[in-house]
Amino acid sequence: MALINLQSFQFYSSTVRTCRSLGTLRKTLNHLSDQGRQLRSWCCGSSVFGTVLSRVRFRCVFYRNYHAELWNQPNSITGTVHLHRDAGNSSKSDGKWMDEQKFFMELNSFSSSNEIFKFLSSLEVISDTMAAAALQRICEFEVDDSGLKNPEDILENEVFRALCFQFEHESQKLSDTGLVTALQALIKLRVDPWSTLIVRLVSESQERLDKGQLTIRNLCILGESLLDLEGPGCTMLEQIVNQVQGKKLEEWTTEEIAMVYGMLQMSITEEGQYQDLLNHMNNITLTLAPQLSPKLISRILNALVILDQTQAIPLVIKLCKYSVRHVPRFTNDELANVLGAFIHFGHADQFFTEALERLVPKSSFTMHPETVSKVMQYCCRKLIRSKPIFDAVAESFAYNADKCTTRQIAEYIVPFGTLNYLPPSAPSVFRKLERILNARFTQFQPHTLLNLLHSCTLIERYPVNFLAKIFNPYFLQQLQAQTPGLDRFVLSQLTQLFLTVTLECPFYEESKVLSGPAVRVYQQCCLFFLVSCAWVWRDRAELMLVLELQHSGTHL
Repeated sequence: MALINLQSFQFYSSTVRTCRSLGTLRKTLNHLSDQGRQLRSWCCGSSVFGTVLSRVRFRCVFYRNYHAELWNQPNSITGTVHLHRDAGNSSKSDGKWMDEQKFFMELNSFSSSNEIFKFLSSLEVISDTMAAAALQRICEFEVDDSGLKNPEDILENEVFRALCFQFEHESQKLSDTGLVTALQALIKLRVDPWSTLIVRLVSESQERLDKGQLTIRNLCILGESLLDLEGPGCTMLEQIVNQVQGKKLEEWTTEEIAMVYGMLQMSITEEGQYQDLLNHMNNITLTLAPQLSPKLISRILNALVILDQTQAIPLVIKLCKYSVRHVPRFTNDELANVLGAFIHFGHADQFFTEALERLVPKSSFTMHPETVSKVMQYCCRKLIRSKPIFDAVAESFAYNADKCTTRQIAEYIVPFGTLNYLPPSAPSVFRKLERILNARFTQFQPHTLLNLLHSCTLIERYPVNFLAKIFNPYFLQQLQAQTPGLDRFVLSQLTQLFLTVTLECPFYEESKVLSGPAVRVYQQCCLFFLVSCAWVWRDRAELMLVLELQHSGTHL
């Protein structure tokens, strides 16, 4: 295990950043010496100035010597750390070591990357696994779906540069866990993939992979890192999966199984790829389901959805069954993954629904919008008309709708129409919805918007102010261009939307909508409506009349 020298390198890093090169450092030293000689002749009686000048001289000489020592001694990092506090004490050893368990407890208590950097700067020496874990923790704060939030604050930080320098120049001395974990964190932090640091870490990982001694955990971390770096076409990935297949699966821990699922969900590009390994894992996981934590259940279910393991329905049902006890303990993302599995595989569970009915009323205002939308999707797909859930979601929508995407807004509202439920807070809900539609109408996908407005009519909330925009030629062209186009279902929605508003809202003026190409769509909707009615009534004469009108192009 390599030891990471933090404070000594911070002295070096700050000097290099100021002087930029040894040549500049030497010029600075010579310049200071010349100035010192001149100032001594002017201020020969000043003892204070003599002291300051001697300190400046020592510091510059120390940096030059330290730079040479750091590059000429390959074992400088793995030895005891020497802190150079002053000229008379520069050779004393004052190393300080923190127990790893205590370190990780401290690390998990921080709430920002600045706190982590401050904590690391207070230490003198840490192991490579501790340093890599710190980088991983920084990723949790600084990396999101859009990338690195504050690249300059992270990549230019003294402590971060110190860690990168020593990971780069001591890559051969790193432990396997320290190596792969650091590589994963640095890739997430968007360090240049062609930098010497990343190239050396990948090269060292390849050498250790060739030796075949990496554990399942380290193989998975390495595989995920390479997938982030190069994508599924990475040449090392097949070698990693082959080594995973060579391990005895019955000896894997539950966490290792979840990690392999996670790696495979990102690496499989062809249907049936690695299916034998997946079948074996599915069978083993079926027996281990009672031992899985909430986090692992969520990860495995999410992988089964992405891998579309329809042949593993017994495993899905068992995992869903055991997820019931963990509903209050799931995080937002974990609960969304579990609900996604219920929806994808068409499964429903009465006890799970009851657990949601206890959770959602208490947490709807603090839940992430994506999680709430998954709850509503689950209820809609399985036709669960739950009053506690729907009332709580309606109340939270009036306050949190501005944080939702257009897709999430539709997923909130559509189940109310589909299941014909009007919540007590309907006035505030639909006032909020109307304001959002006025402000973000063009941001909605055409079919999403049509579903949303159609569902409103089913609970007698008629979108009169938006009907002209729906029957606008441009919007209709968008509908037709986007899959599934103007098929029978879409035409039926347009028909119901227009006829319902026309019949239920006498003040609505049809002439404001029907102009140009919209007339043709309106005729198609009316014809579709009459054909459907004639087909149901089995009235041959009515059907023939409709077809004749359609053939002659008569305006209905």
